Amino acid sequence: MTPIISIVGKSDSGKTTLIEKLVPEFVRRGYRVATVKHDVHGFEVDREGKDSWRHKQAGAHTVVISSPTKLAVIRDVDHDADLTELRDKYIQDVDLILSEGFRKNSQPKIEVFRKEMHQDLLCQKEDNLLAIAADQLIDVGVPCFDLNDARGLVNLIEEKFLQGKKSPPVRLWVNGKEIPLSPFVQKSIGSTVRGMVSTLKGGASPQRVELKVLPDGNSHGTR
Repeated sequence: MTPIISIVGKSDSGKTTLIEKLVPEFVRRGYRVATVKHDVHGFEVDREGKDSWRHKQAGAHTVVISSPTKLAVIRDVDHDADLTELRDKYIQDVDLILSEGFRKNSQPKIEVFRKEMHQDLLCQKEDNLLAIAADQLIDVGVPCFDLNDARGLVNLIEEKFLQGKKSPPVRLWVNGKEIPLSPFVQKSIGSTVRGMVSTLKGGASPQRVELKVLPDGNSHGTR
């Protein structure tokens, strides 16, 4: 089951900024990450006058916006879904979910805290507080990291929740669709490509290789 970590904190504490630092570090290590933003005031994701906005205004319960690179779903709901429901219904094929907000949910939490802006923490250890990211050392029985220590926070999450979940070392897309590969095929392709690349000038000891095969005469190509 995909683990969920909630990044919580008071307004303007830097929750989004911390997520912007964590996501690239997870991606660099080979993990696939989904993010969820909680907005108690409601929100609009489509601009007035756009076709999808017009579909929704016409009374459609669900509107799907699809392109070759992105997919969005806008649908009516009758309650404020918790993180477990969101994960089970809408989020697939990722190793980790980072949420911004959802302080009252039961998932493990990292609280962002700035002493000059706030007096007290929102969470305590008994609230399933995993760690604190702060501008000074705070001792409430959980690890405390510097606000800029994304690597340390990712190390903690990786150790506790992501053992064995790293994305496969070789992934294949054909015409934009990912093709599942068995461990044997992954190993065979990986060793063959790395062996060929290592013989090229500038390709010694390749750690990460990206290869795109393009159709003749088509600059857009196939991934």
